[in-house]
Amino acid sequence: MTNLPYWLELANQSGGILYLMVVLLTVTLTVIVERTWVLRNITRHGETLSQALIPLADHDRAGLARIRETQARYIHAVLLETTLALPPASAQMLASRLDEVILRLVPLLDRRLWVLDTTVTLAPLLGLLGTIIGMFHAFHVLTEPGASHNAVTGGVAEALVATAAGLLIAVIGLVFFNGLNERVRLAVHQLETLKAMLVNRFGPPQTALSPQADSAGAR
Repeated sequence: MTNLPYWLELANQSGGILYLMVVLLTVTLTVIVERTWVLRNITRHGETLSQALIPLADHDRAGLARIRETQARYIHAVLLETTLALPPASAQMLASRLDEVILRLVPLLDRRLWVLDTTVTLAPLLGLLGTIIGMFHAFHVLTEPGASHNAVTGGVAEALVATAAGLLIAVIGLVFFNGLNERVRLAVHQLETLKAMLVNRFGPPQTALSPQADSAGAR
């Protein structure tokens, strides 16, 4: 805290850009923490639900309802509810309904990730702008009587703090943006896996025509 006046002076010399950097960093960290927590829980519960469905017998609607009540959480429960709500139908109809549900759920997974995508581009540009403004102040020292070149050099070095801050925020945003996108991909893969498991267990098998029926149809 003893250097607080110095940092406030740097922020003022950057034209207030460093204040914007603090706000941008706060928003970025908030999105990172929130999305990491949510996606971690979604993928963890998705894996638990997949393991619970593996031993489920075909057309065991009571067992599926029990899993829905005891183990299904978050967005995965919607898939189970859709399966239970449908009367026995063809596998194609069940798959189509589950595809519709997944299409509605995917935007819930990657929401607010656009903030990180924007941060990766915006933070370095703001840092560069802050550095340019700071260099204006640094070279303005030369117009004052008795100004030394050392003062200009120190001012330029201080102006580069804005660029460094922008690059740091961009690096943080890029690393977590890529990591969270991988989490989203895994969550979508889990939804597709659950859909396949539900269709295989609750889509009635196609009835094959007997040889007699085939020959009668041919006649």
